[in-house]
Amino acid sequence: MEPPRPQPATKPKSLTGVPPRLVVTSRRTRVLAFRADRWAAKKAAAQAALAVAEWDYPLLDEHDFLRAVHGLVDTAVAAGGKRVSVHLADQDNKILVMVLNHQAGEQEVVGAVPAEVAVLRTIDACGANTDHDGHAWWALLDAQPRPKKRLA
Repeated sequence: MEPPRPQPATKPKSLTGVPPRLVVTSRRTRVLAFRADRWAAKKAAAQAALAVAEWDYPLLDEHDFLRAVHGLVDTAVAAGGKRVSVHLADQDNKILVMVLNHQAGEQEVVGAVPAEVAVLRTIDACGANTDHDGHAWWALLDAQPRPKKRLA
């Protein structure tokens, strides 16, 4: 007779033992990585603009896009960590910009998306969260915004 087998106290996070990562399929994507320094935001905005220009969104408000990337990267650098990554994806005339700071170890609650990003005209949604990879800030931009209304 065998003694009862020990039962795990909690369920495993995944079958491989590795926590699931963000997976984006069936759309164009680009990932850009930078050292977390004071020049990261400017470099990230310029490289992200070049990447998205290849996707042919002639109505994308480039000013809003550059300010969104710059603001999210600045926030990620200020939160700590040695590097930041900018993840870009598109679908249905929307562009997702997600910035991670890859800060290892114990995490504090992530700060909100900067106000200067949240109020941009072409931002449909934005947010922030913390997971095993560090802090993440994201914004969803409308790549074909409605024209501005004229005042009578």
